[in-house]
Amino acid sequence: MNGPHDLGGQMGFGPVAPEKDEPCFHAEWEKRALGITLSCGAFGAWTIDESRHARENIPPADYLAASYYEIWIRGIDKLLERHGFATREELLSGHAQRPGAVPKRVLKADMVPNVLAKGGPCDRPVKTVPLFAVGETVRTKNFNPATHTRLPRYARARTGVVEAVQGSFVFPDDNAHDKGENPQWLYTVVFDGVEIWGGDADPTLTVSIDAWESYLEPA
Repeated sequence: MNGPHDLGGQMGFGPVAPEKDEPCFHAEWEKRALGITLSCGAFGAWTIDESRHARENIPPADYLAASYYEIWIRGIDKLLERHGFATREELLSGHAQRPGAVPKRVLKADMVPNVLAKGGPCDRPVKTVPLFAVGETVRTKNFNPATHTRLPRYARARTGVVEAVQGSFVFPDDNAHDKGENPQWLYTVVFDGVEIWGGDADPTLTVSIDAWESYLEPA
Protein backbone atom coordinates (compact mmCIF):
# COMPACT_ATOMS: atom_id res chain seq x y z
CA MET A 1 0.00 0.00 0.00
CA ASN A 2 1.01 3.62 -0.42
CA GLY A 3 1.21 4.50 3.25
CA PRO A 4 3.22 6.82 5.50
CA HIS A 5 5.99 4.21 5.71
CA ASP A 6 6.79 4.54 1.98
CA LEU A 7 8.77 7.78 2.03
CA GLY A 8 11.43 7.13 -0.61
CA GLY A 9 12.15 10.28 -2.58
CA GLN A 10 9.50 12.45 -0.94
CA MET A 11 10.49 16.01 -0.09
CA GLY A 12 9.67 18.15 2.93
CA PHE A 13 10.91 15.84 5.68
CA GLY A 14 14.37 17.37 5.99
CA PRO A 15 17.76 15.70 5.52
CA VAL A 16 18.66 12.29 6.89
CA ALA A 17 20.93 13.00 9.85
CA PRO A 18 22.54 9.82 11.22
CA GLU A 19 23.26 10.02 14.93
CA LYS A 20 26.95 9.51 15.74
CA ASP A 21 27.53 6.52 18.04
CA GLU A 22 23.79 5.97 18.18
CA PRO A 23 22.77 3.61 21.00
CA CYS A 24 20.60 0.56 20.34
CA PHE A 25 17.93 2.07 22.56
CA HIS A 26 17.26 5.69 23.46
CA ALA A 27 15.13 4.88 26.50
CA GLU A 28 14.47 1.91 28.76
CA TRP A 29 10.91 1.52 27.49
CA GLU A 30 12.24 0.82 23.98
CA LYS A 31 13.89 -2.36 25.26
CA ARG A 32 10.53 -3.47 26.59
CA ALA A 33 8.83 -2.58 23.31
CA LEU A 34 11.23 -4.87 21.45
CA GLY A 35 10.69 -7.65 23.98
CA ILE A 36 6.90 -7.35 23.77
CA THR A 37 6.98 -7.43 19.97
CA LEU A 38 9.14 -10.56 19.88
CA SER A 39 7.14 -12.28 22.60
CA CYS A 40 3.81 -11.57 20.91
CA GLY A 41 5.20 -12.64 17.54
CA ALA A 42 6.02 -16.01 19.11
CA PHE A 43 2.30 -16.57 19.74
CA GLY A 44 2.10 -17.93 16.19
CA ALA A 45 -1.04 -15.94 15.36
CA TRP A 46 0.39 -13.70 12.63
CA THR A 47 3.31 -13.49 10.23
CA ILE A 48 6.02 -10.88 9.98
CA ASP A 49 4.31 -9.65 6.81
CA GLU A 50 1.00 -9.13 8.60
CA SER A 51 2.85 -7.26 11.35
CA ARG A 52 4.44 -4.95 8.78
CA HIS A 53 1.05 -4.27 7.23
CA ALA A 54 -0.40 -3.48 10.67
CA ARG A 55 2.20 -0.73 11.06
CA GLU A 56 1.55 0.57 7.56
CA ASN A 57 -2.11 1.07 8.47
CA ILE A 58 -1.37 3.47 11.31
CA PRO A 59 -2.95 6.84 10.32
CA PRO A 60 -0.30 8.96 8.58
CA ALA A 61 -0.33 11.81 11.12
CA ASP A 62 0.14 9.33 13.98
CA TYR A 63 2.79 7.33 12.11
CA LEU A 64 4.90 10.34 11.15
CA ALA A 65 4.73 11.80 14.66
CA ALA A 66 5.81 8.52 16.30
CA SER A 67 9.27 7.19 17.03
CA TYR A 68 10.48 3.83 15.71
CA TYR A 69 9.41 1.75 18.71
CA GLU A 70 6.19 3.69 19.18
CA ILE A 71 5.25 2.48 15.71
CA TRP A 72 6.07 -1.09 16.74
CA ILE A 73 3.87 -0.87 19.84
CA ARG A 74 0.95 0.62 17.90
CA GLY A 75 1.24 -2.20 15.39
CA ILE A 76 1.21 -4.81 18.16
CA ASP A 77 -1.90 -3.19 19.64
CA LYS A 78 -3.67 -3.71 16.32
CA LEU A 79 -2.60 -7.35 16.08
CA LEU A 80 -3.51 -8.24 19.65
CA GLU A 81 -6.99 -6.79 19.16
CA ARG A 82 -7.47 -8.32 15.69
CA HIS A 83 -6.56 -11.82 16.86
CA GLY A 84 -8.57 -11.74 20.06
CA PHE A 85 -5.80 -11.55 22.65
CA ALA A 86 -7.00 -8.25 24.08
CA THR A 87 -9.77 -5.73 23.56
CA ARG A 88 -9.21 -2.05 22.88
CA GLU A 89 -10.42 -1.25 26.38
CA GLU A 90 -7.95 -3.70 27.91
CA LEU A 91 -5.06 -2.27 25.92
CA LEU A 92 -5.91 1.25 27.04
CA SER A 93 -6.39 0.28 30.69
CA GLY A 94 -3.50 -2.17 30.89
CA HIS A 95 -5.70 -4.74 32.63
CA ALA A 96 -7.39 -7.92 31.39
CA GLN A 97 -11.16 -7.89 31.73
CA ARG A 98 -12.04 -11.27 30.24
CA PRO A 99 -10.25 -14.36 28.88
CA GLY A 100 -8.66 -13.82 25.47
CA ALA A 101 -7.31 -16.07 22.74
CA VAL A 102 -4.78 -18.72 23.78
CA PRO A 103 -1.32 -18.46 22.17
CA LYS A 104 -0.04 -21.45 20.23
CA ARG A 105 3.24 -21.06 22.11
CA VAL A 106 4.74 -18.80 24.76
CA LEU A 107 8.31 -17.55 24.54
CA LYS A 108 9.90 -17.99 27.97
CA ALA A 109 13.12 -16.35 29.09
CA ASP A 110 15.28 -19.46 28.80
CA MET A 111 14.09 -20.02 25.23
CA VAL A 112 15.04 -16.58 23.90
CA PRO A 113 18.72 -17.15 22.93
CA ASN A 114 17.98 -20.26 20.85
CA VAL A 115 14.88 -18.75 19.23
CA LEU A 116 16.73 -15.59 18.22
CA ALA A 117 19.71 -17.58 16.97
CA LYS A 118 17.44 -19.74 14.84
CA GLY A 119 15.68 -16.73 13.32
CA GLY A 120 12.79 -17.08 10.90
CA PRO A 121 14.11 -18.22 7.52
CA CYS A 122 11.67 -17.40 4.71
CA ASP A 123 13.39 -19.16 1.80
CA ARG A 124 11.13 -21.78 0.23
CA PRO A 125 11.51 -24.16 -2.73
CA VAL A 126 9.59 -23.56 -5.97
CA LYS A 127 9.13 -25.88 -8.94
CA THR A 128 9.65 -23.21 -11.61
CA VAL A 129 12.92 -21.84 -12.99
CA PRO A 130 13.71 -18.11 -12.78
CA LEU A 131 12.14 -16.03 -15.55
CA PHE A 132 14.99 -13.52 -15.48
CA ALA A 133 18.78 -13.86 -15.51
CA VAL A 134 21.67 -11.80 -14.18
CA GLY A 135 22.40 -8.95 -16.57
CA GLU A 136 18.90 -8.90 -18.04
CA THR A 137 17.06 -5.59 -18.35
CA VAL A 138 13.66 -5.62 -16.65
CA ARG A 139 10.90 -3.18 -15.83
CA THR A 140 8.92 -3.04 -12.62
CA LYS A 141 5.15 -3.05 -12.89
CA ASN A 142 3.05 -0.02 -12.01
CA PHE A 143 0.45 -0.80 -9.36
CA ASN A 144 -0.90 0.86 -6.24
CA PRO A 145 -2.55 -1.80 -4.07
CA ALA A 146 -4.49 -1.03 -0.92
CA THR A 147 -2.93 -4.20 0.47
CA HIS A 148 0.66 -4.95 1.49
CA THR A 149 3.52 -4.88 -1.01
CA ARG A 150 7.30 -4.75 -0.77
CA LEU A 151 7.70 -2.85 -4.02
CA PRO A 152 8.22 0.80 -3.03
CA ARG A 153 6.44 3.58 -4.88
CA TYR A 154 9.60 5.19 -6.19
CA ALA A 155 10.65 1.96 -7.92
CA ARG A 156 7.42 1.26 -9.82
CA ALA A 157 7.35 1.53 -13.62
CA ARG A 158 11.15 1.82 -13.68
CA THR A 159 13.72 0.05 -15.85
CA GLY A 160 16.73 -1.63 -14.27
CA VAL A 161 19.14 -4.54 -14.56
CA VAL A 162 19.07 -7.83 -12.66
CA GLU A 163 22.19 -7.96 -10.51
CA ALA A 164 21.48 -11.23 -8.68
CA VAL A 165 18.99 -14.08 -8.45
CA GLN A 166 18.68 -14.48 -4.69
CA GLY A 167 16.58 -17.66 -4.56
CA SER A 168 12.91 -18.31 -3.86
CA PHE A 169 11.17 -16.80 -0.87
CA VAL A 170 7.76 -16.33 0.75
CA PHE A 171 5.73 -13.77 -1.21
CA PRO A 172 4.91 -11.09 1.39
CA ASP A 173 2.07 -9.50 -0.58
CA ASP A 174 0.01 -12.68 -0.09
CA ASN A 175 1.43 -13.80 3.24
CA ALA A 176 0.41 -10.54 4.92
CA HIS A 177 -3.25 -11.30 4.20
CA ASP A 178 -3.50 -15.00 5.09
CA LYS A 179 -3.37 -16.09 1.44
CA GLY A 180 -0.50 -18.52 1.96
CA GLU A 181 3.24 -18.25 1.47
CA ASN A 182 3.13 -18.68 -2.33
CA PRO A 183 6.93 -18.41 -2.76
CA GLN A 184 8.46 -16.73 -5.79
CA TRP A 185 11.91 -16.08 -7.19
CA LEU A 186 13.52 -12.98 -5.74
CA TYR A 187 15.92 -10.74 -7.67
CA THR A 188 18.19 -7.84 -6.83
CA VAL A 189 17.52 -5.16 -9.45
CA VAL A 190 19.73 -2.08 -9.88
CA PHE A 191 18.46 1.24 -11.25
CA ASP A 192 20.35 4.36 -12.30
CA GLY A 193 19.62 7.36 -10.14
CA VAL A 194 18.34 9.29 -13.15
CA GLU A 195 15.84 6.49 -13.91
CA ILE A 196 14.47 6.73 -10.38
CA TRP A 197 14.66 10.44 -9.60
CA GLY A 198 14.84 12.12 -13.01
CA GLY A 199 17.26 14.48 -14.69
CA ASP A 200 18.26 16.33 -11.52
CA ALA A 201 19.55 13.15 -9.88
CA ASP A 202 23.24 12.49 -9.24
CA PRO A 203 24.33 10.61 -12.39
CA THR A 204 26.75 8.48 -10.36
CA LEU A 205 23.98 7.22 -8.06
CA THR A 206 22.47 3.75 -8.30
CA VAL A 207 19.62 2.28 -6.28
CA SER A 208 19.06 -1.45 -5.78
CA ILE A 209 15.99 -3.23 -4.50
CA ASP A 210 14.98 -6.83 -3.92
CA ALA A 211 12.02 -7.55 -6.19
CA TRP A 212 9.79 -10.63 -6.33
CA GLU A 213 9.23 -12.08 -9.77
CA SER A 214 5.63 -10.93 -10.10
CA TYR A 215 6.82 -7.32 -9.71
CA LEU A 216 8.82 -7.60 -12.93
CA GLU A 217 8.33 -7.86 -16.67
CA PRO A 218 10.76 -7.92 -19.61
CA ALA A 219 11.88 -4.44 -20.63
